[in-house]
Amino acid sequence: MPSKLSLILVLSVLTVLLVPSPPAQPAEVIRLGMSTALSGPTAELGREMRRGVLAGLERANRAGGVRGRRLRLLTLDDGYEPTRAAPNMRRLIEKERVLAVIGNVGTPTAIAALPLAREHATLLFAPFSGAGVLRRSPPERYVINFRASYAEEIAAMVDALIGIGGLRPEEIAFFTQRDGYGDAGYVGGLAALKKHGLADERAVLHVRYQRNTLAVEGALADLLLADPLPRAVIMVGAYAPCARFIRLARESGLDTLFLNVSFVGSSALARELADDVGGVIVTQVVPDPLDASLPIVRDYRADLRRADPRAVPDVISLEGYIAARILLTALERLKGAPGREPLIDALEGLGTFDLGLGRPLHLAPGEHQASHAVWPTRLTGGRFIPFDWTDIGTLLPPRKATR
Repeated sequence: MPSKLSLILVLSVLTVLLVPSPPAQPAEVIRLGMSTALSGPTAELGREMRRGVLAGLERANRAGGVRGRRLRLLTLDDGYEPTRAAPNMRRLIEKERVLAVIGNVGTPTAIAALPLAREHATLLFAPFSGAGVLRRSPPERYVINFRASYAEEIAAMVDALIGIGGLRPEEIAFFTQRDGYGDAGYVGGLAALKKHGLADERAVLHVRYQRNTLAVEGALADLLLADPLPRAVIMVGAYAPCARFIRLARESGLDTLFLNVSFVGSSALARELADDVGGVIVTQVVPDPLDASLPIVRDYRADLRRADPRAVPDVISLEGYIAARILLTALERLKGAPGREPLIDALEGLGTFDLGLGRPLHLAPGEHQASHAVWPTRLTGGRFIPFDWTDIGTLLPPRKATR
C-alpha cells in the first residue's frame, strides 16, 4: 500500500499536468511616455504631436518593432498646466517605468517635468518647445531636442524685419503669454534686437495675456495706445488667444504685420482667422508637410494615412513623426535590451545623419539639438504656405508720423 507521502507526490504531479500552461509571453514592449495637452485651449497641439509620434512608432511596429520589441506610447493629459504635468511625469517614470518621455507639449509644463527627468535619470526627448531652459550649455544629459529654439525663430524674424524690411528695433512690439513660454520668446527677442542696435529695452512695447485664457483685450488696449504704433508684432502665444488678438486688432484698424513662433499651431491659427485676414506669418521648425519632394515628408504622409486615414498633414504631427524617427534610429543602434542611459548614449552617438529633411541633422555629447533650421510661412488662402524672407518688405505697413 503506497505511503501517504507517495500519494501526495502523485497528486502534485497530476495537478501540474492537468493545469494548462500559461500562454507564451509576447516579446518585450518598449514603453514610451508623453504628458501633453489633450484638453483645454491648446488641445489640438497635443493631439497633433501625439498623432505624429504614433505614426512613426507604428511604422516600426509594422516592420516587427525594434529587434522584435514592439513600441507602445502611454499618453497622459496635462491640459497644458504644470500642476498636472509633474504628477503625470512621476506616474510615467515611476509606475509605468517608461524608457523615455517623448514629445511633451509646452514650456511651462517642461519646466515642471525637468526636475523629475533629472531625479530619475530619464530622457525628456524632443519636447514641443523652443525654450532656452531646455537648451543649456553644456547640454543637460537628460534633455535632447529636435527643433530649433524660440530664440532662433525670433532671431530669423528680427533679422528679416530689420535687415531686409528696414524697420527700426523700436518699431517692433511683443505680445506674449504670461509664463515661461512667453518669457523665453521675449528674452530671445530682446537679445536679437540688441544685436541690431537696440540701446534701451524700455523702447520696445511688451504686452501680455494669461495662459489658458482668451483675455487679450487689455494687451490690445496697451498696444493701440502706443505712439507710434508698431509696424510689426512678434507673438509668443497659443493659437486661440493669438487669433483673437489679431482679429480684434484688425477690427480696431491696426495695420501691422503679425509674426508668430511655431508653437502657435499654424493650422489651428489659420482656421481661427478669417480668410481675409492678411499680414500674418508663422515660422516653422519643419518643412512644408505637403512638400512631397522630401523623403521624410513622403514617409510621413504614407504612415499618417495608415495610422489615421482621416488625419490631415500638419507641421505639428510632422514634428512628432520626425522625433519618433530619430528615436527609432538610436534604438536600432542599441546592443542588448534598451536602457535609459544606453539610449542617451546612442542618441549622442548619431553624429551627423540624414532623415530626408533636405538638410542634415546632428546630435553629439556637446550638441543636444538636432536641427537649427527655420522655415517662414505666411497666411494665404486659408493656410500657411512657404515664402522667402526677401519678400517681407511687401507685407509691412508704411511708416507713419508720430501722433
